[in-house]
Amino acid sequence: MKTYKGGCLCGAIRFEADGPAGNPHHCSCRWCQQHTGALVASWVEFDRAQVRWVGAGGAPDTWRSSDYSSRAFCRCCGSSIGAIDDAPTVALLLGCFDEIEDERLVPTGHSFEDRCPGWMQRG
Repeated sequence: MKTYKGGCLCGAIRFEADGPAGNPHHCSCRWCQQHTGALVASWVEFDRAQVRWVGAGGAPDTWRSSDYSSRAFCRCCGSSIGAIDDAPTVALLLGCFDEIEDERLVPTGHSFEDRCPGWMQRG
């Protein structure tokens, strides 16, 4: 079984997630845009039991963003880490992974693609 590793910009928040990685996808909903500051966020999901917070900073801080999910971020550097759902799902942002070239992390879909600005869709 593959163990994925990654973390935030300053290194305080580190994770290990045991595969398989599920539902790798892009998202352009407004919540994702505001959470990351980017027009497209790229995610992969794991069962909560598969994710361990192993850095000196422990688990990331969270902010409740909807009735079913909280956005996760580093309290030290402010890096967006992902989303922790009430369901046993932890969605991690692909940019946080140490090995971003792993073929098992390649997004296979794009949620809310129509929320990208028109100039991006023409590009």
